[in-house]
Amino acid sequence: MRIDCPLCGSRDRREFTYQGDALALDRPDPEAGSGEWNDYLHNRDNPAGPTRELWYHESGCAAWLVVTRDTVTHQVHSVELARDVKEAGK
Repeated sequence: MRIDCPLCGSRDRREFTYQGDALALDRPDPEAGSGEWNDYLHNRDNPAGPTRELWYHESGCAAWLVVTRDTVTHQVHSVELARDVKEAGK
């Protein structure tokens, strides 16, 4: 599988570290209750099909990326810088 890093171009996925669902960008408020934090930290969906994932370009530019990929075919549909996704509120 290849990932098109917006900063470095197309790279082998071994340069990246998978960090989980891009839901991690939607952290609860620091003052949120323990139930909300428990759900955020421990409960994840495991869908078959298109998902948004957080990847770290560990052996490259050290950018955090949001990769939209099909978990069945492993086809990568899009790659965005996580900071841009967070700023846009996507």
